[in-house]
Amino acid sequence: MIMQPALFITLEGVDGAGKSTLMDFIAMLFANAGREVVKTREPGGTQTGEQIRAMLLDRDNINLRHNTELLLLFAARMQHIEEVIKPALALGKVVLCDRFTDASYAYQGGGRGLAPTRVQTLETWVQQGLQPDLTLLFDLEVKVALQRTGAGLFSEVEADRFEQEKIDFFERIRACYLERAENEPERFRMIDATQAVADVQQNVQKIVRDYLC
Repeated sequence: MIMQPALFITLEGVDGAGKSTLMDFIAMLFANAGREVVKTREPGGTQTGEQIRAMLLDRDNINLRHNTELLLLFAARMQHIEEVIKPALALGKVVLCDRFTDASYAYQGGGRGLAPTRVQTLETWVQQGLQPDLTLLFDLEVKVALQRTGAGLFSEVEADRFEQEKIDFFERIRACYLERAENEPERFRMIDATQAVADVQQNVQKIVRDYLC
């Protein structure tokens, strides 16, 4: 039996872009093509990673420093890579990951204002050259994204530590994502997430078609 080439696909964008729902759709496309799929997320994906995730999202952690946040994210990422991502890729599986290092550049670099070189140093050390084969960036205006999350000042949903940030924080995140997509067009594929779900799914299907065989 010939092992099919492994694929590492990441989904990026601000909260509210519908990544989680679309991940299920993408997984179905690959499963229907006979591929074994691993769905995972960051921060998280492992027991250790999920514990770090809970710490990072806890709205009561108001004194968490930006550099500490970045280090915690990469600590979770290292565990995730070694425990989940690399083993799955070694077996020729398709790994679908909700966020990866582009999110660190966007949230901690763009949003928090940390130097991109700081993120890059950690990326080099932790990933050892590992990069996604394809990154799907689901883009939409920040105001629309925040309305979709249902978390905010006039919502009954309690906002997590990131969701309670001001709108300019998310504008900087979006701008960073768009800049990274522009600088790496061979890896990024931009998708208009303001469209109806059916239209977004159709666009996604066109993009991943070449990867299904």
